[in-house]
Amino acid sequence: MLLTICGLIYMNTAIGVTILSFVLPSATCDFQMTSEDKGWLSATPMLGMLIGSYFWGCLADTKGRRIVLVATLIADGICGLLSSIAPYYLLFLLIRFFNGFNVAGTMGIVFPYLGEFQPTKYREKILCWMELFWTFGIIILPGLWLLAFPESPKFLLEHGESDKALEILVHIFVKNTGQKPEEYACKSLRGPIRSGKSVRSLRLHNPNELKELLAEIWSQTKTLYKKPYLRNNSITCGIQFCLTTSYYTLMVWFPELFQRFDEFERQYPDVSASVCGVSSIVVSNSTVIPCDQNIDEKVFFHTIIIGLACIPTSFWLPLCVHRLGIKFFLVFSLTAAGFVTIGLYFVRNSLENLILSCIFEALTSLSISTVYCVMVDLFPTNLRVMAAAMSMTFGRSGALLGNLIFGFLIDFNCIIPIIIFSAMLFVSGFLCWLLPNTGSEALE
Repeated sequence: MLLTICGLIYMNTAIGVTILSFVLPSATCDFQMTSEDKGWLSATPMLGMLIGSYFWGCLADTKGRRIVLVATLIADGICGLLSSIAPYYLLFLLIRFFNGFNVAGTMGIVFPYLGEFQPTKYREKILCWMELFWTFGIIILPGLWLLAFPESPKFLLEHGESDKALEILVHIFVKNTGQKPEEYACKSLRGPIRSGKSVRSLRLHNPNELKELLAEIWSQTKTLYKKPYLRNNSITCGIQFCLTTSYYTLMVWFPELFQRFDEFERQYPDVSASVCGVSSIVVSNSTVIPCDQNIDEKVFFHTIIIGLACIPTSFWLPLCVHRLGIKFFLVFSLTAAGFVTIGLYFVRNSLENLILSCIFEALTSLSISTVYCVMVDLFPTNLRVMAAAMSMTFGRSGALLGNLIFGFLIDFNCIIPIIIFSAMLFVSGFLCWLLPNTGSEALE
């Protein structure tokens, strides 16, 4: 049940992150956008994610996982509704900023929340199944489903609320076994000894308690930049920066490239050209901003094919993760994705572009989910979401930069962003190789 709910939440974030890729081609007409305007439009949600990652991470590590998940889902839904009726470009940008701000909280918390309910033996495999939900990210999630689920018992225990944590464990026992609560073998829990008031109980409207809460947040943030967490935190932030820059930039722009290939092939049937050649020719031959109110159905069909291409790797990851090791998947997928990105420069028609796009999405989406799985094992409960938020902050700053670069250069010198993004994927693959072993390898 918990995997299903968390999977649907992750599926919802997939919608929030990739929805602009469908908006870009047709929004050109509504807002009369240039490629630079599209770059800003695709970068603005990333700016919101950059800021939101740390904000929501701080709250989740001090006030609880569940309450923040519920809040971000509801806020994201409201922003989504507002953005669908926004009549002006700048207003649309502002609302998409808040969309990104809220999505960042959901993405950074859902993996730790799910992982903290799992025993170490099964945690890695359970988390890897989340990749399948990202692949099927085409269903809207009613955020209030989550209200039926409890707070993470591990989080409660770490904050000295052992009685509440025990109640939740008894509830899980009853649900999983069908036995009576009194048959649960564990009668008490021993958590860390804490003096003073629990951070979770601090009230935001009380100035003194707010000051204490901010001090705790700052203390946790500083801890991530000290031994023994400095090395792992630096590596994961570097991985997220390089991987997210390439992934979110190219995935947002793939439908736009499909649309340009379609327009080029209509104008020049039986003529082959590279991605860079198609973009420059389509733009130079247009006396106005390239605009088509009716996007060709092939664009949507191609995007569905890209999603279907992820299904094999989505099953491959959880079924083989214990046999091959999570580092193998990360290093292999990111290195291979780097070569695929280089290959984008050499495609000569829409079919070749589609094939490479499918391989790129299958490999990089696998890596995105796997990095989150690794982070659950690398950091303790009280720092876990904060560490994920910190790495996401670096990742979204890269995505913001990448979308701006691509928007400014796609029409005139697109070889430069292709080289940059492929190099970043190679770097992230190398950084993954430096990660410590986790999961079953660490247990052995």
